[in-house]
Formats: sequence, structure tokens, C-alpha cells
Amino acid sequence: MGEPVVLGVMPVFKKGCADNPQHVRALVEMLEAEGVESLWAVEHVVVAKDYEPRYSYSPSGRMGGSPDTQMPDPLEYLSFVAACTERLLLGTAVVVATLHQPAILAKRVATLDALSSGRVRLGVGSGWQVEEYAACGVPFERRGARLDETIIAMRELWQPGYRTYTSDRYAFRDVDTTILPAQPGGPPIIIGGSSDAAARRTGRLGDGFFPYVIGPDDLAVRIDTIRATAREHQRDPDAIEITAWPGCWKPGASLEVDTMRRFAELGCRRLVVSVQESGSTEIGAIRDFVRRVQDTIGQL
Repeated sequence: MGEPVVLGVMPVFKKGCADNPQHVRALVEMLEAEGVESLWAVEHVVVAKDYEPRYSYSPSGRMGGSPDTQMPDPLEYLSFVAACTERLLLGTAVVVATLHQPAILAKRVATLDALSSGRVRLGVGSGWQVEEYAACGVPFERRGARLDETIIAMRELWQPGYRTYTSDRYAFRDVDTTILPAQPGGPPIIIGGSSDAAARRTGRLGDGFFPYVIGPDDLAVRIDTIRATAREHQRDPDAIEITAWPGCWKPGASLEVDTMRRFAELGCRRLVVSVQESGSTEIGAIRDFVRRVQDTIGQL
């Protein structure tokens, strides 16, 4: 028997909820009490009004959402969550890591991991919004290579003592961030994205994989790529953890035993749901939905 499947939750990303400390506290305290393993925050530093339609998860090239959608800074949000909880893991799905300088991001993540007693799971991606890159003063081109270098640089800075690293974009010599993550070597880095490139990056560099809007058949192909790439780089494929969010691929999937089982049988150790799937922002209704999902997972 493998490890049991655990449940992760995406919180409410709406004005009046995501920026409401009472709502966030009530939500995460409830999730922890219900035995939810992890909470997953997202990042868009900015969203342009008329962005170039490069969003790859919809035919229109535009992401969903509504005028009341709100995405607080994920690490700041999770710092608040950490102070409200004791066991809930703190995940990002994802930080657009290529918008940040590696040294600054590494320090922020190390601080959160230290003060949460090692609860961070750092999901990273390279994003898609040209206008967001422009707003942050970062080149959009070659962002995949930039992400690879960011991951390597952060892991170097999460080691004890003075560290040195040089790449095409980043360089530091004999520097110490003065704080280390609670998890030796840093928190697990989970690669976001559903592309073949994301799967190969996971095999080379990732501790986990968290794709978006992907069904079991396509996920199986990506997992094969991850495992083959890991072996090519002398890494243990079995050590790479797979996370999936069935409901973003098929509405209602989170309560379908057969669908959830298909994901679990592929080796997904963590299945994620969104609070939005509950159809409510009321804590009691969200609790009822979480319990129904847990009953579904219990039948896998």
C-alpha cells in the first residue's frame, strides 16, 4: 500500500474574504480542525486590463474570474495563515518566481518556513502575462531558463554559511541570508504548469509537480516524462510528489469517486479542491463541502 491520499484546499479569492482577517482566520482554523493537509495560495502581482491573450488553459487565451476576484500576495497571506494555525501546510500554486530576485524570494520563503516550523511547500512557475513582467521590470523572454536559475540559486542560499552562485542572470559571492528554513536544504519546490516543459523541469529540478486543467490521460503522459527525465538526471522518480486538482479540469470531479480514483491511481498523493467548488463563502457550507470531499477520498 502506498501513502494515503491527502486533501489540499484553495481558499476564497474574493474581495471581502481574501482581505478579511476574520474570514481567513475562521476558514483556516476550520480546515485544520477538519484534518485538511494544506492550503494553497496563488500569485498575480498585477493583472492588466487588456492583456495579451496568452493564457493557455482556455480557448480564448483569457483567464476566468470576476470583478470581485482578489489575489493577495501569497507569502504574506500564508504568513497570516501560519500565525492562525499549527499544522496546516502552506503551499503556493504558484509563485511566479521569475518575477522576483532569487535572493529576496529565498529570504522571504526561509523566514516563513522558519516561523511556521517547516510547513512551506513552494510551488513555482514562470507565468504567462507579458504585461505583468513589464510591470515588474523583468524580461518576458527566456523565462523558463530564468526559472531554472532561480530554483538553483534559492537552494544554494538555503544552505548554511556563506554561499556563492553564478549563472547567466544571477550572481552572488560569499553571502549569507542570516536565516535558514526550518526544513534542511529548504522547503520542497513544486513545479507548476501542465506543459511538457514543466514536466521535464520537474524531473530535473522539482520535488513535486502541480499541473493545472489537466485530465488523467494527459497527466499520465506528463508523469511518464517526469520519471524518465528524473532517471536521466540520476534522481529518484519515486521521490517526486504529484499533486492534482481534478475540479479545475472537470467541474464536479471532486465529488466523483471514479474520477478521483483515476487521479489517485496515477500516484497523486495530494488532491486539491477549491473553496469556490462549494458554491459558498460561508464557513459552515465550506465545512460541509470539505467533509463530502473527504468522504469521497475515503472511498478511493
